[in-house]
Amino acid sequence: MEDVLARARAWAAEDPDPETRAELTALIEARALQELSARFSGTLEFGTAGLRGALGAGPNRMNRSVVIRAAAGLAAYMRRNGGTATVIGYDARHKSYDFARDTAAVMTAAGMRAYLLPRPLPTPVLAFAIRHLGADAGVMVTASHNPPQDNGYKVYLGDGSQIVPPADAGIAAEIAAVGPLAGVPRAADGWEVLGEDVLAAYLERAVGVLAQDSARELSTVYTPLHGVGLETLTAAFARAGFPAPVPVAEQAAPDPDFPTVAFPNPEEPGAMDLAFKTARDAAPDLVIANDPDADRCAVAVPDPAADAGWRMLRGDELGALLAAHLVRRGAAGHGDVFAASIVSSSLLSKIAAAAGLAYEDTLTGFKWIARVPGLRYGYEEALGYCVDPAGVRDKDGVTAALLIAEMAAQLRARGRTVGEVLDELAVEHGLHATDQLSARVSDLSLIADAMARLRSRPPARLAGLDVVSAEDLLDGAGGLPPTDGLRYRLAGAGVDSARVVVRPSGTEPKIKCYLEVVVPAAADGVRAARRTADTLLAALKSDLAEAAGL
Repeated sequence: MEDVLARARAWAAEDPDPETRAELTALIEARALQELSARFSGTLEFGTAGLRGALGAGPNRMNRSVVIRAAAGLAAYMRRNGGTATVIGYDARHKSYDFARDTAAVMTAAGMRAYLLPRPLPTPVLAFAIRHLGADAGVMVTASHNPPQDNGYKVYLGDGSQIVPPADAGIAAEIAAVGPLAGVPRAADGWEVLGEDVLAAYLERAVGVLAQDSARELSTVYTPLHGVGLETLTAAFARAGFPAPVPVAEQAAPDPDFPTVAFPNPEEPGAMDLAFKTARDAAPDLVIANDPDADRCAVAVPDPAADAGWRMLRGDELGALLAAHLVRRGAAGHGDVFAASIVSSSLLSKIAAAAGLAYEDTLTGFKWIARVPGLRYGYEEALGYCVDPAGVRDKDGVTAALLIAEMAAQLRARGRTVGEVLDELAVEHGLHATDQLSARVSDLSLIADAMARLRSRPPARLAGLDVVSAEDLLDGAGGLPPTDGLRYRLAGAGVDSARVVVRPSGTEPKIKCYLEVVVPAAADGVRAARRTADTLLAALKSDLAEAAGL
């Protein structure tokens, strides 16, 4: 008890933020030992996602002290590797500007050139700016689609992609070597606040994903979910010649409290309700959403059978549609590679094969997808799409929105729909249906318990299908680096194939199970195939939940 109080007092004494210092002082005076123990029981770990966690005082929270040490460690790593310049971006979450400014101050004092984006902007603008300015690293202060109490610190290398091993371990070691906060120099000024030209350059590059003279007549409703996407996306649509999207008024302005949603993620139940309400009045062709830092894109299409009259496309469906559009437009050819993570649908591999293109599986995360040699297009089922890797080597919700709008406008001009294209893909390659089972926990040991249970007692059958192979991804699979996960392949009557991948989330306290069944579909039997797939997916979820103890 006294040790925790002593560490808390020492932390408060050097805390540069009056808000967190006062918060911590109040906890010390109240002798809130359980809360203090949670904050001082460890440190927020720097990994391949950088830092991400709840805001608050202490080494196991996101705060200015933690960020200053992280920036000092990154600066030391850059010096050791010959780096001299960093670009820093930030979103509109609580403390994001403070964290970005502290990073600029540390980098400048360390003798680095520091470029600060002019205001809260989408993550893909930062990823673009790194290569555009020829910087050696980039930092984006964002927690993406996490709850409002969180923030994060995402680090990029000079090639514009997120860090991967061994860079993450190297930076973490430098952070661990940082001494008392008073010993970390911080400049009062000297960094460069970038002007509007960097955003203009991004927008010019973004509209380049479209074919010249392609159809642009399309009406849309758009929500940034209280994030930073509205200005950039509407500017991109205007520059491209699309009609202005109708914004969801209640969610248009950045708001770090995300007051209209439980979680600011288009995939979460209820997050799109206001967008669908707006769409009932506007009657658009598409509903488009970005997550709060606009690196993900979600799309809904009209569907009279759906409760709200709109159906959200699954991330895998949108991933396949974008790939098919690039192929049909002739925007991918010899030497180009399509890629998706192992938790995404196998449909992309079949689209690539039919087009004579190479395909690669990667581990989960765009840090892996972006590094595929020859990448022309990559996606991940969690609404992340890289449609212009030469411009942004990361997922980009703005360019993805432009490309799906182009596709929908071309279909509209021919009197066709997005749903018809999905049916054609099902007939050609089999109906690839996917779903996810996830469990959010407050006790992280529950995730470890579920993984241990599956490893010690792997299921022999799921949804009436035989488990024909079970791979522990910790052992490596298909030449991929080892990762904490399990993959089951299934077979049985009525399916071409089926697959389950189970893994802990890398950014949230969740265990995630990714399900796919592939069912043959005749031209006049797509609906029946969907019903079969839906039944199988529901049974897979139920059986897997029981097997994992979820």
